[in-house]
Amino acid sequence: MVLRIILFLVTIGVSSQLPAKSHRGRSIPPEPRFDGVFERDHNHEEIANNVNSWSPNNLQNVWELSGLHEGDIMIHPDSPSWKNGLLDATARWPGGVVPYFIQEDDFDREQIELIEGAMEEYHDRTCLRFRPYKDTDDDYVKIQAKNSGCWSLVGRHGHGQVLNLQNPGCVHHGVIVHELMHALGFYHQQSAADRDEWVTIHWENIKSGKEHNFNKYDNRTVTDYGIAYDYKSVMHYSAHAFSRNGEPTITAKVMSVRHSQYSY
Repeated sequence: MVLRIILFLVTIGVSSQLPAKSHRGRSIPPEPRFDGVFERDHNHEEIANNVNSWSPNNLQNVWELSGLHEGDIMIHPDSPSWKNGLLDATARWPGGVVPYFIQEDDFDREQIELIEGAMEEYHDRTCLRFRPYKDTDDDYVKIQAKNSGCWSLVGRHGHGQVLNLQNPGCVHHGVIVHELMHALGFYHQQSAADRDEWVTIHWENIKSGKEHNFNKYDNRTVTDYGIAYDYKSVMHYSAHAFSRNGEPTITAKVMSVRHSQYSY
């Protein structure tokens, strides 16, 4: 009897030291070091409702409704002067490999397949790779679905970070690809240093207090790697982003081009 008790206690001790596993048998990481900081006047309920009620027929991209910097960029408190995106080596993922963990209770099977399908698009078109989190990983992206919109940090920040896809609202192919791009280190297309050669910003149509969302970055901050401005980029604002009156806030200078809203 005593021997059975000892064996039982030993078994419990060993099992308690084993790494936690998800429903799909994936290793569960520790909580990210940074999971988001919101301004005091951030209206969580209004934003969640706007994102929840969004449809692909809306004039704005859903991620523009998330109430953060440029709509969906979460700012890290340790980086008040901004990370330099892809020009900052510390913001890059070593070897172009991004470990990820999906909070499985936040999504159904079809949605998880949609998220991983968006990752496969990167695998098919680029040298970047997403792979499931391993117990030996220090840095990783946790994909969750809190009612706070669609958002991500830009680039790698270390010791875990969150990519949020409010559900429902943000779990669309184009939105997932967009937020993964931020996590990889990319900013919005219309923030490019040469954007004024390609688009006109209609400042008179922008909501008061949202003008900063249309600022440009210089070539010391971000790089386009020699790729031409792309009106149809998944990273481009919609034509009516942050409009105060229903009129366009961005128009293409090449009249034959209709930019923005990625196919969802």
